[in-house]
Amino acid sequence: MIYPYIPHTDEDRAQMLEALGLSSIDRLFEVVGEDLLLEDSVPIAHRRTEDEVQRMIDSIAQRNIRGISFLGGGCYDHIIPSTVKALSSLPSFVTAYTPYQAEMSQGLLQAIFEFQSMVCEITSMDIANASLYDGSHAIVETALLMVNAKRGAKKVLVSETIHPFALKALGTWVLGTEYEVVPIQEKDGVVDLSNLVIGDDVGGLIVQSPNRYGFVEDYSGIADLLHERKALFAISSDPLSLAIQKTPGQWGADIAVGDTQSLGLSLSFGGPSCGYMAVKQPLLRRIPGRLVGITTDAEGRRGFTLTLQAREQHIKRERATSNICSNQALAALMTTIHLSSLGWHGMVEAARQSYAKAHYLAHHLSQLPGVEVMNAHPFWCEFPVVFHDAKRMRKFLQELRNEGIFAGVRLSALTRKDTDELVLLVAVTEKRSREELEMYIAAAQRVMK
Repeated sequence: MIYPYIPHTDEDRAQMLEALGLSSIDRLFEVVGEDLLLEDSVPIAHRRTEDEVQRMIDSIAQRNIRGISFLGGGCYDHIIPSTVKALSSLPSFVTAYTPYQAEMSQGLLQAIFEFQSMVCEITSMDIANASLYDGSHAIVETALLMVNAKRGAKKVLVSETIHPFALKALGTWVLGTEYEVVPIQEKDGVVDLSNLVIGDDVGGLIVQSPNRYGFVEDYSGIADLLHERKALFAISSDPLSLAIQKTPGQWGADIAVGDTQSLGLSLSFGGPSCGYMAVKQPLLRRIPGRLVGITTDAEGRRGFTLTLQAREQHIKRERATSNICSNQALAALMTTIHLSSLGWHGMVEAARQSYAKAHYLAHHLSQLPGVEVMNAHPFWCEFPVVFHDAKRMRKFLQELRNEGIFAGVRLSALTRKDTDELVLLVAVTEKRSREELEMYIAAAQRVMK
């Protein structure tokens, strides 16, 4: 063999093919279909050195358009302390894998434990799991928990004001199952719970605040109404917003979910991120994924270990309710470092600055002709701007982009609805300076005059 470190030799392949009763490896791919198979080799240009490849990649990266971001719609441009990258890039964390043996993984287990503890504190809940893949995954796991927690439950009520991608994920989840996702209509940008019908087959209700428009919703009395029918209540939230708004636990929610992207995770073209899920004590044994607990060894020393369930519980047990077998440990670590760097006061300050700057920009945009700022409900750092015609909106986005400003996200790009074509979501975080806000306002005034 030319490359002796490759485990499958020609002899190995011959033995495996003989065991399968096949004459060649090509026979393995007959079920694929000839129209999908490559007839020729992959068209790769002449060989390049490592340096040449690096320069080529750098030149491609330079094509990325850079500018001041007022983009939101689920991912937000927040300040990330330098400590996050410095500590999370340590080899002991970057290379860490599944903590099979607690005695060998104390650092990783402690990091996950601290993450869980911080999520519980932020959400005012009792127990949090290690982490989920993203916010949409957390919502899907919530729906799954709801139908399994109540005997005879087949339906999950879901607000139409949650993120459109989460709605799509839920739609994918119910395909081929006996379960049903029942959308609850919105009214004036918030979920309409005035005529909420909770049947015996309803496992629970999932809502979101701030919602997909950026509005902060009011859930007074909803928890009691659901609990009377033995249904669960779940709230999805941007965790940073919980520093200044009512927490899921304070609303009486049973489950708190969301995405920690706003806490230490860069935009990175949309991912990866880190979903979180926290529950009240009665749901302790129903929460999926890993739970890290604190304990003491025989000599009384503090230690950490996976508790209640093994890693493989959800992929090997007949009665498993979820197939999650991993977690976003590195992303969760970044969130943990970020929160440790900010502290509670820093988190409150970041949330307050986002609120103040967003309202400052919204006030000035509301003075422009040809647009209307939707402010019928309170909002935190994101708000919708409605344009009077599509041509004006396209000109607005293009002109500001030419000046190095990403003005916002078209809501229709998320919902794919014609009714949202003229709605622009504008997000303002604590990262945006006064000078950047004034640049946005000045450019908007020139375009819309």
